Amino acid sequence: MANLNDLLAQKAALEKQIADAQREERGNAIAKVKALMTEYGLTLADLSSRAPTTSARKPLGKVAAKYRNPATGDTWSGRGLKPNWLKAALESGRKIEDFAV
Repeated sequence: MANLNDLLAQKAALEKQIADAQREERGNAIAKVKALMTEYGLTLADLSSRAPTTSARKPLGKVAAKYRNPATGDTWSGRGLKPNWLKAALESGRKIEDFAV
């Protein structure tokens, strides 16, 4: 059975091998990218001037309230799930127009 010092030495050797392999693969990748850039006549400016892949949407603002509970003053914009106070009122026979702002 290996002792602690032997295991730590093995760990250090493996970590060095991993770092060397990562450095070599990274170098190979850089060489491939440089070759492709030369082949297609690309520059760094070409790479950075592309449109972003994610949409640049504006954040949505608050939506004005369309319905108000006259008893509590709670409001609902008409988006999303109906609030419990409005569901209860509608089930009791009231109309949604009764709560329009």
